[in-house]
Amino acid sequence: METESLNRKNSSRKSSIINGNGDATTKLTNGDGDDAAPGGGGDGGGEVTLKAKMSLLNGCTVIVGSIIGSGIFVSPTGVLKYTNSVNLALIVWVISGLFSMVGAYCYAELGTMITKSGADYAYIMETFGPFMAFIRLWIECMIVRPCSQAIVALTFSTYVLKPFFPECTPPEDAARLLAVCCILVLTLINCWDVKWATAVQDIFTYAKLLALFIIIATGMYQLYMGNVKYFNFDNSDTKVTSLALSFYSGLFAYNGWNYLNFIIEELKDPVKNLPRAIAISCTLVTVVYVMANVSFYTILSPDEVLGSTAVAVTYAERAFGMLAWTIPVFVALSTFGAVNGILLTSSRLFYAGANEGQMPEILTMIQIQRFTPTPAVLAMALLSMLYLTVSDIFALINYVGFATWLSIGVAVLCLPWLRWAQPNLPRPIRVPLVFPIVYLIATIFVTVVPMYASPIETGYGILMILSSIPVYLVFIAWKNKPIWFQKSMGGITQALQKLMMVVRPKASSK
Repeated sequence: METESLNRKNSSRKSSIINGNGDATTKLTNGDGDDAAPGGGGDGGGEVTLKAKMSLLNGCTVIVGSIIGSGIFVSPTGVLKYTNSVNLALIVWVISGLFSMVGAYCYAELGTMITKSGADYAYIMETFGPFMAFIRLWIECMIVRPCSQAIVALTFSTYVLKPFFPECTPPEDAARLLAVCCILVLTLINCWDVKWATAVQDIFTYAKLLALFIIIATGMYQLYMGNVKYFNFDNSDTKVTSLALSFYSGLFAYNGWNYLNFIIEELKDPVKNLPRAIAISCTLVTVVYVMANVSFYTILSPDEVLGSTAVAVTYAERAFGMLAWTIPVFVALSTFGAVNGILLTSSRLFYAGANEGQMPEILTMIQIQRFTPTPAVLAMALLSMLYLTVSDIFALINYVGFATWLSIGVAVLCLPWLRWAQPNLPRPIRVPLVFPIVYLIATIFVTVVPMYASPIETGYGILMILSSIPVYLVFIAWKNKPIWFQKSMGGITQALQKLMMVVRPKASSK
């Protein structure tokens, strides 16, 4: 295979050599053909690799921006639906936040002990081996992440369109098309530059926090005025199955607390900044979520919340009058930023899986000019748009909930297992074992009980998980594949490399 060269504006030349199996190696040369000094980053010099560009503030905005998306604006309806009373719903919101904090605390030890991108995929690979790691990778890449992104994108489009359809639900086709546009725009940004993606994350995180602070401020005023008639335990549904399903919606709203772990190689000083970012972000989000829910119920009755497809819009219409249009705008910004956060972190999971040989080889590769994992970003976007064919948001949440908490529970199990199996691993952060034990018990509750309460949704979730087994056996465990298959896969990889101008990055020295 011949060598291809691309001229850069600093007169350096990047040579990409692709062999018959689709492998690629890259080196940088200056204008005279001599090797260039490494570490040039995105300015035209240096190694083709992911760069550690993210500060503590960027880390916080990734977590906050990924968590606060559609959940707080969609899930109040789902939580109330199964609890049937405002006070019990608020308790579920508090417990869901504490549950997420405990999980994040466990992930802080795992993330500083196993400093690889991929988060729980990397932890399971290290602890339980490639088969269990692939199941986790399959669940996250094929179900959880694209499904979550589809939910958030649909919520974005619903809030954008709602002011144009004040008396009815926006048309499904229009909402889907707008959701596709949202995903495509953010795909372009994430393929262009990591700094652009993190800048979008920062800006839209501030916008969503401003929207929630406005809602909270008006809610506190309503509390001061004595509007507390809906805060009671009347008609509470305390059945175990109902509580478990209510936690699905509550925990979905907090989903994203582990996303920074997926891009830990791009975080500056991760041993110090990862636990700080987790602690700051999870505490902030829990307080904001609980206070936002309190604010909703100062004006809206439980029936109004259950009957609303856009709770924040209904609240704004009652609280702000002529200025009610401002909240849908802020909510749209919030969900737009959340789609970006999911796309930014999820593409790194595809990349991590491909580096372990458990995803198509093309997903390991980095764009030689932009230094972004372009193939992985595009794969995530395409899968997300596939899930947009389903318009029932709450059905999607149930699919995601079962798969998410089952697989995260397995990741948390890595912590006590590694304490026993590899006690000498360096642990900059050491979590008391009571935290993973509590988390695992709670995980069993929110995964096993809904099997009885919602057997169809959990059945689909189990089938999706089991579908990973034949894929693993055929594409990964089977090593002696026919020559024609290997050549055709290599040819496809080479064609995609040329199309996207991507090569394998230099292996991490970690």
